Amino acid sequence: MIRVILCDDHAFTRRGVRDTLSDASDISIVGEAGDYSELRALMRQQPCDVLVLDINLPGRSGLEVLQALKDEGSSVRVVVLSMNPADQYAIRAIRGGAMGYVDKNDPHIDTLVNAVRAVAGGRKHIPPEVMDLILEGLANPRPEVAHEALSNREMQVLRMLASAKRPVDIADALKISPKTVAVYRVRLLEKLRLKTTPELTLYAIKHQLVES
Repeated sequence: MIRVILCDDHAFTRRGVRDTLSDASDISIVGEAGDYSELRALMRQQPCDVLVLDINLPGRSGLEVLQALKDEGSSVRVVVLSMNPADQYAIRAIRGGAMGYVDKNDPHIDTLVNAVRAVAGGRKHIPPEVMDLILEGLANPRPEVAHEALSNREMQVLRMLASAKRPVDIADALKISPKTVAVYRVRLLEKLRLKTTPELTLYAIKHQLVES
């Protein structure tokens, strides 16, 4: 039996994922978490084989959770579940240690089940469109665009700023201070060679980085 933990801050999404995976006779949902702190507490108590992880989480993003798991030497295998553009986030997730990536908009109900089975068996599950991006990048290396050098947290703040979220709301969502959000904003402007928040927004829209 493949033991699975779900981590997504939306209970409705978790319910849909749980219902999909529970229909598989060889998969058992052993726990659910809404953010990294809940996930850590759960994983201390409940062993699992596969973690199905959303990228957009309050506090630490899914990409930061991947890094934390790697730093802790965790052996859990991760399938990232996301609505974000594959060309911006799938490769980041795979580089970060995820063994699988599934688009929440995938119309095939068995895609996630197959992904969980694959990574539980030690194989990667990479969608064809993501593999095409990887192969295209190898065949035709492109100059690095500025946002590809951003850290995962910087990328998260950029997307939230570009989605017209107020700094105080960003601070609350990420569990940091408004002053820290201001520091990230300044750092983003410097790294992207921009001058104002509206320019950050236009940059994010142009590169399809606006939060879903």
